[in-house]
Amino acid sequence: MARHIVYFDLETQKSADEVGGWHHISRMGMSIGVTFSTAHGQYKIYGEKNVDDLLADLRRADLVVGFNNLRFDYEVLHGYTSFDLTQLPTLDLMVDLQSRLNHRLSLDSIATATFGVEKTAEGLQAIRWFKDGRLLDIAEYCCYDVKLTRLVHEHGCHYRQIHYSNRFGKKMTVPVNW
Repeated sequence: MARHIVYFDLETQKSADEVGGWHHISRMGMSIGVTFSTAHGQYKIYGEKNVDDLLADLRRADLVVGFNNLRFDYEVLHGYTSFDLTQLPTLDLMVDLQSRLNHRLSLDSIATATFGVEKTAEGLQAIRWFKDGRLLDIAEYCCYDVKLTRLVHEHGCHYRQIHYSNRFGKKMTVPVNW
């Protein structure tokens, strides 16, 4: 029986500077969260008023897969719940790759080298969109990041490796055992 994997990402209402630094991530507020469920084969978009639904969906997963979700996304959600989300079965692709390479990779570096596609925006742009009331733009961007995360994970599961561009632009390969 296949596992119920939930791919996950969120964007915030505020930057680290606006909440007093990176040690206050839980104060950033979620603007939009997005999941893709393998059990349902669909994306779900959550606004802040639906954060409890997002938390419930994450708790129902056999595995939550994200990119920097342990240090960032879960910490944002800790502003809405007393449940310790790090107790969920989680694969943080960035953390796993960082432990293999001893340095951090960006999702964009991996997507570009592995699939030849780039992210459509970045987190600070999403915060500006939130301030402008452009929630659909945030949802589209966040859905795309979830799709990239899913593609990277599936590629790694199938081929047992992913590619990335190093800081000099050279395409590199790293083995994975997802």
